[in-house]
Amino acid sequence: MGTRLASWITSRPGAGIVLLVTLALSTLAFLTSPAQPPAGPADGLPEGKQSTRVTELMDRFPSGRAESAIVVFERTDAALTPADRQALDAARGTLAGQDNVVTPPPIRYADDGQAALLILPLTPDLDDNTRNSTVDQVRAVLRADAAALPDGLVAQVTGGAAFGRDISAAFEGADVTLLAATATIVALLLLVTYRSPILWIVPLAVIGLGDQLVAKLLPWLGHLIGEPTDASIAGIVSVLVFGAGTDYALLLISRYREELRGTPDRRAALATAVRAAGPAITGSAGTVILALLTLVFAVLTSNRTLGIAAAAGVGVALLFGLVVLPAALAFLPRGAFWPVVPSVGSADASESGLWARIAQLVGRRPVAVLVAAGLILAALSTGLLTTTIGLSQTEQFRTRVESVEAQQTLARHFPAGAAQPAMIVTSTATAEQAAAVVGQNPGVATVGRPEPSTDGQLTLLPVQLSAESGTPAADRTVTALRDRLAEVAGADALVGGAPAADLDQREANARDNLVVAPLVLAVVLLVLIALLRSVVGPLLLLLTVVVSFAASLGAANLALAALDIPALASNVPLLAFLFLVALGVDYNIFLVSRAREETTARGDTRSGTLRALSATGGVITSAGVLLAAVFTVLGVLPVIVLTQLGVIVGIGVLLDTLLVRTLVVPAVALLLGERFWWPSRPGAQDASR
Repeated sequence: MGTRLASWITSRPGAGIVLLVTLALSTLAFLTSPAQPPAGPADGLPEGKQSTRVTELMDRFPSGRAESAIVVFERTDAALTPADRQALDAARGTLAGQDNVVTPPPIRYADDGQAALLILPLTPDLDDNTRNSTVDQVRAVLRADAAALPDGLVAQVTGGAAFGRDISAAFEGADVTLLAATATIVALLLLVTYRSPILWIVPLAVIGLGDQLVAKLLPWLGHLIGEPTDASIAGIVSVLVFGAGTDYALLLISRYREELRGTPDRRAALATAVRAAGPAITGSAGTVILALLTLVFAVLTSNRTLGIAAAAGVGVALLFGLVVLPAALAFLPRGAFWPVVPSVGSADASESGLWARIAQLVGRRPVAVLVAAGLILAALSTGLLTTTIGLSQTEQFRTRVESVEAQQTLARHFPAGAAQPAMIVTSTATAEQAAAVVGQNPGVATVGRPEPSTDGQLTLLPVQLSAESGTPAADRTVTALRDRLAEVAGADALVGGAPAADLDQREANARDNLVVAPLVLAVVLLVLIALLRSVVGPLLLLLTVVVSFAASLGAANLALAALDIPALASNVPLLAFLFLVALGVDYNIFLVSRAREETTARGDTRSGTLRALSATGGVITSAGVLLAAVFTVLGVLPVIVLTQLGVIVGIGVLLDTLLVRTLVVPAVALLLGERFWWPSRPGAQDASR
């Protein structure tokens, strides 16, 4: 940031204008934000996949995009009695009369005689709120009628509509829960970092306002790009805004404290801090934004939407951290740092404190430090050997939910895929041949009644698989069905439904991993080269971040296994890689930018690097611990995907902060000396003046 702009932002009139404009624009956003994001055109499925095309074709059938709730009745200790069957017939009649429930087919009884299954088709094309309220009503009716059911007969609701309801319930109140947990953690860590009962309030209020502004902008963003920003995206973006914004605030205020020790004019000190910290903060935010925007090349709409939304959130965090926060600080007296008020000429703890001693250790034994750190990272990376990818439908929650328990009950007595059948669309002329081919597959339990399209050209075949959706067995069956149906001449058959969608999403995530990950690395490398005006340093920094990611994923896999989480969700590795590479480079940018500044001033890389480590060690460590804690807040939600993301990123940020940035990067810089900055020579610039 230029000298004139920094001076204007921190001046009394400039700061006043910045704060008034911020409040005015924020108020306008709060008053005009749309209440709901738009619905996704293809339910978030990957473009061009068979499951997506089947979803789009469902509008041509009378049933439309209808979902079903499935009621599972079970007597665990014996076969169903005649009285049980009479009670089930009565329950079917009661449920058939509920709003948005289409007349259900007859009750289906298990071969073992201990369970029964009632499919409740819902009215086609229900919006999410109506679908959820319908499932709630069905469950309420069953609970109310529980007294009428014979003793020992239990009723539970599962199926696609029930899973959707339970996922929605997991996010109800999530914005309040996440905000409260995040704000509490940030407040405590800021209080510990600043050791002031006053100062922490300002950055928390500024970043909190920025977070709420982003929350109000997300629905507008959803309308703009035509894709929904759901609760999971909003939660991730909120955590990212709080974490990144607070990091920028910590770096700025730390530099402000330094400048106050040498400048009696606090506004001049603040302007100098903004100008000095601005390039590192801007470069850091720019790296994260550009890395996030690589997700626009993903085929999964959810990944693209998250990338755009998160990039917008980090952009707002940058503005609030580098413009709004200095304006707010400009109105605070020097005494806001009480009880440790930095006065002109006061001692700088970084010259003799803990980080000065760590810098001395690295300076004395860089080879030993690098070897020890490398061994630690290698040991943690061994956790990758046991990493598996892919969760079934019933493994999506950390807590007990009815749809999962009912699915497990269903699987004990019926084909596990009965709750969410595959949906096959074929030409009407070849429907019978296609049905015969499907029925011959060993992974198929039953082929349902065919449904012709409204124009008579297509036929829909519901197919129950023997395996639960999302399992390897279900994937093999879907793949086999697609291969066999492709051989039916003129059928042009497509296999969709929940089992196919799960498979297509995993394959799309695998494709996105191959495309987006190299793009992220390329973007980060180019930004580092531009920022540091070096080639060797950026390449080595990027290598340390990749190694750190491998160690983080390995360590997190071991931690998650201890929590009885069997595998990683298919989209978690890419998102974790994106966040860790972008955020991990953040701390290296903060350190190496300061190292270059000190190298230019002092004339050699060794003294410049050690001074940068001692000067930035405290603030970067505080920022890393805070960001790791903020990401672990995602674990308060009972959804496995967010828990995994929070754990991986939390561990990774701590490794980057406490090990890579503290030991590995300084040791590498010391061992290479001036070659670290090649082809530039910052140390020679001072000598030439």
